[in-house]
Amino acid sequence: MAKILPTLELELAHAATCGGLVAGIDEAGRGPLAGPVIAAAVVLDPNRIPVGIADSKALARAKREALLEELLLAAHVGIGEASADEIDQINILQATLLAMRRAVEALPVRPAVALVDGNRAPKLPIPCQTVVKGDATCLSIAAASIVAKVTRDRIMDRLALEHPGFGWERNAGYGTAEHLAALRQIGPTPHHRRSFAPVRELFEQEVAG
Repeated sequence: MAKILPTLELELAHAATCGGLVAGIDEAGRGPLAGPVIAAAVVLDPNRIPVGIADSKALARAKREALLEELLLAAHVGIGEASADEIDQINILQATLLAMRRAVEALPVRPAVALVDGNRAPKLPIPCQTVVKGDATCLSIAAASIVAKVTRDRIMDRLALEHPGFGWERNAGYGTAEHLAALRQIGPTPHHRRSFAPVRELFEQEVAG
């Protein structure tokens, strides 16, 4: 069976209706125990679309890295971040929506419409359409998934150098066996999300003990 690749169908339909630019929005890092959540907003130029754009999860790391560099040259890109502290303060859903809003605000152009991966959209001063599994079907959302994923992986690579032992360069902060073992042995860092169960339980044990 041939692989179904994302298309520009939604973007072209909205552009024809509103006559303006259309941004795709996606995030990376909702599930990890450590690090920020990153969102990206991408406005593609229909005449300069890099070849091979797909859902970031379906691409090898080297391909994602190469596509990011191409997207930075050929598209308008905005990146937003919400820190681990912000995640703990307002919860991961609200922090994700905050990062998405910051990504749109960071765009060098103002889109007329935003296409958002998933079923929840950030509050923006422009119309939004949510697209479930949009990173697999909508080209600008797929592009945003690549930008967000590569950006976050690079952040976790840098944090891994500052906090060795957790394997963040391999697990990107997700709760792997390696990460959980280090969390118990070394203890939480300032980049851990204290509201997430495995981290919260360690803090509760420290308070109790």
